[in-house]
Amino acid sequence: MVKTASTMLPIGTPAPDFSLRNVDGQLVSRADFDGTPALLVIFMCNHCPFVKHIASQLAQLGRDYQSQGVGVVAISSNDVASHPEDSPEQMVHEAEQQGYTFAYLFDEEQDVAAAYQAACTPDFFIFDGQQQLAYRGQLDDSRPGNDIPVTGADLRAALDAVLAGAPVSESQQPSIGCNIKWQEGREPAYFDPAGSANH
Repeated sequence: MVKTASTMLPIGTPAPDFSLRNVDGQLVSRADFDGTPALLVIFMCNHCPFVKHIASQLAQLGRDYQSQGVGVVAISSNDVASHPEDSPEQMVHEAEQQGYTFAYLFDEEQDVAAAYQAACTPDFFIFDGQQQLAYRGQLDDSRPGNDIPVTGADLRAALDAVLAGAPVSESQQPSIGCNIKWQEGREPAYFDPAGSANH
């Protein structure tokens, strides 16, 4: 399978705005997380094997850090015309099946993915209490088929540092996954056509 890497948005970038529909039908906005000690934004989808590989850890990580006041939100931006398994209806089932306690939002126009320069699923962004980017990169070293346990080590270490008011390690490895499935003619300037295989 073709692997796509994070664009590695510059550290310190303010969290781009969003207001999207959750799987429960409610609108969720970035402003809803004002005042939280950290905000974790995850770009993901239902069908991607890289996301499926870590889904149970994502659910656990959400529970662990939401209980500490962290805002956690997942966003699916894939073109559902080409990937109907990522439709909002299927997102409802996926959230229920995986036990996600965080919002799972549908970015139909793909504007939010473009604003975050999201490139792959999964793609992770941690913003601090001032909603400035403190971490972007991988969950951990585990990938489908490499036999490394899924622990969430990298993301957890970054969240712990933000919560403690400590510097986040500058050693940040890009997340790797399937490319976001852009609508025809909607591909942003940073999109790499070499990572456009359908999987």
